[in-house]
Amino acid sequence: MDRTTAVDGFRLAYERTGSGPAVVLLHGWPGDRTEYRAVAALLPTADVVVPDLRGFGASDKHPVDPTEHYSADAQAHGVIRLIDELRLDRPVLAGYDIGSRIAQALARQRPDLIRALVLAPPLPGIGDRILTPAAQREFWYLHFHRFPIADELVDGRPEAVRHYLRHFLTHWSKPGFTVGDEHLDHLVSVYSAPGAFTASIAWYRVGSGRLDGVVGEHAPHPAQRIAVPTTVLWPDHDPLFPLDWSDRLGDFFADVDLRRVDGGHFLPLECPREFAAAVAAAEGIRPA
Repeated sequence: MDRTTAVDGFRLAYERTGSGPAVVLLHGWPGDRTEYRAVAALLPTADVVVPDLRGFGASDKHPVDPTEHYSADAQAHGVIRLIDELRLDRPVLAGYDIGSRIAQALARQRPDLIRALVLAPPLPGIGDRILTPAAQREFWYLHFHRFPIADELVDGRPEAVRHYLRHFLTHWSKPGFTVGDEHLDHLVSVYSAPGAFTASIAWYRVGSGRLDGVVGEHAPHPAQRIAVPTTVLWPDHDPLFPLDWSDRLGDFFADVDLRRVDGGHFLPLECPREFAAAVAAAEGIRPA
C-alpha cells in the first residue's frame, strides 16, 4: 500500500498492481479498496490503481466540514491528484455506488484526463421515482446518516458496526450471494476505529449523498452531457436501483452502452469477471 501527497489536507492510500494501460477503480459504501481485489487480479495486463477514498480505509479521515471536503467534487479532486501524481495516461475510470458518483464528477471536471468510464448505479435520470414509498423503504439510511444519533449508535462500537454493515452487505446483494466472513471482518476492523464510521458517512451529510441532486434533476443541454465513452453495468437484483430507472441515461451521457448484469448492488464482489471484462473492453485489452 502506498499514499499520495496531501491534497486539501487529505492523503489517499492506494494499491497498484499489474502493468500496461492505466485503470482506476473507485469503491462504494460500505467498502474500501479491498473489494476490487478479485477484479484487479483479472486485469494483469493493466496498471490497476485502487484508492481508498477520503474518509475510508487507510486514507485520511479528518473531522472537517463535509460540504467542503467530502462532496463528490472534493472527492474527485483527490482522485485527479492521484492520476496526476502517478502520471497515469488517460486511465479507464470505473466505480459503483459512491465511486460511480465520484467518477461522474471527475468526468465533468476533467474529461480530458480519462479514456472511458465503467459505471454501475447510481446514475442520473432517477428523478422523483426515488420518492415512491417502495423506494423510500430502501433509502431510509440516507436520512439516518444525517443525524448525530448515527454516530452515537455506531461509531467506535465494533459489534454495532458489524451488525450495521452486515445488514447492507446482505440485503443489497443478489439472492444466494453471501459476502465472506473474511471481508466482513476486514470492514469491521477499518470501520470500527473511533471516527472511522463518522468519516464514512460524511458523504451522506452533503448533497452528494442526499436526495437533493436527484429529485427534480433536469437533463443538461445535449452539448453538456458527459462525452467520455461510458459503459453502464446495471444489476438485475439491486434493491436500490431497479432496471427501469436506466431509461434516461442517454439524456446525461453522449456515448453510453447499457449492459444488464446478473448481480446485486456490490458488483465488484458479486460479479468480478463481468466487471473486469467491461473494464478490459473499455481499455482494449483482454481480461485474464
